[in-house]
Amino acid sequence: MAARQPDASAHPGADLEVQLVPMRRRHLRHVLQIERQVYPRPWTYVLFSQELSLVTSRAYYVARVDGQVVGYSGVMLSLEDAHVTNIAVEPEWHRHGIAQRLLANDAREAMRRGARHLTLEVRVSNIAAQALYRKFGFAPAGVRRNYYVETNEDALIMWADDICSPGYRRRLATLEAQVPGTTVIECIAP
Repeated sequence: MAARQPDASAHPGADLEVQLVPMRRRHLRHVLQIERQVYPRPWTYVLFSQELSLVTSRAYYVARVDGQVVGYSGVMLSLEDAHVTNIAVEPEWHRHGIAQRLLANDAREAMRRGARHLTLEVRVSNIAAQALYRKFGFAPAGVRRNYYVETNEDALIMWADDICSPGYRRRLATLEAQVPGTTVIECIAP
């Protein structure tokens, strides 16, 4: 079944249902298609497969609309820190709350697994992503020079601290409530 294409003339509808499900190898064909669309140096099938095998320290989810993968994200856990490894949305599904749903899910999964802080790197030129991350409480903490080797672009390092605090939980609940439609989440088994 083909995914319903978003209506660019309408506000993302209240009837939009997005399923967030644990990423499996069967999703990788679609994930790699999105990778090739949004990244100059996409991850490979082998790299994703290796990441998926690290179940105790990784959590990867795909976002599906009408059964079709429209986005994905991943988080790597290390003691009290969780690192958002990637987050990507098929370009025609931008501005429909897919990334916001995925990032909220990453934060909740990190909390569920005992992390207290979230971190990520983002291209210094990716102002839209930085704005989303700031909504989630991420603040700049440094720069990694020439981090993106394919373009020699710097990465802005961002951190969100104390994600288990009542204030952060309220922030997360508010952000989740702002996304129109429904989000259905299938949890990763412990």
